[in-house]
Amino acid sequence: MIKRKPTVWELNELREIAEFQFGIRGELLIPNNVDVVVSVNTNRIRFILLDNEKYLSLRSRDYRFNLHIASAHALNKLLPHPRLRVYVKEPYVEFVARGGSLFSKHVLMADPDIRPGDEVLVVDFKGSLIAVGRAKLSGWEITHYNRGEAVKVREGVIKQ
Repeated sequence: MIKRKPTVWELNELREIAEFQFGIRGELLIPNNVDVVVSVNTNRIRFILLDNEKYLSLRSRDYRFNLHIASAHALNKLLPHPRLRVYVKEPYVEFVARGGSLFSKHVLMADPDIRPGDEVLVVDFKGSLIAVGRAKLSGWEITHYNRGEAVKVREGVIKQ
C-alpha cells in the first residue's frame, strides 16, 4: 500500500461517489487535504485518510464507501435527521457503542428509506453518533420486526 495525495481527477471521482451514495455535495464530506492509500498491485484507491486517520474505505467490488467514525461524525452533521440513521433505545446504547451488533428489538426508530446493504449511522435518541455499520434490513423492516440483526456494526465510538 502506498500513501499519497490524490490527483484532481481522483478527488473529483471520490466526491462524485460520495454525492451518489450519501446525497450531499462531495466537497463537504471529502476536503482537499485528504491523502489516499493505493494498492500496489492494482493501483486503485483503497482508503482515504484525513489527518493520518482512516476516514473512508473504498470497496473494490462495487466502488462505494465504507464509513469510519471520523467520516460518520462529519455525515452526522451534514445529513438532515433521520436520513441514513438508526436510533437505538437507551439501555442498549453503550453495548452498541462498544461495537456490538444492533438487533431490531433494540431500535427506537430508523430512516424508512434505508435499503439492505446501505452504510448507516447508529445514533442514540438525542442524535449523537454511537457507531457505524451496514444495514441488514430495510428501514421499515428494522422498526417492524422484533427479531434478527438490524445493523452489522463495524466500529463503535468507544474503543475497546
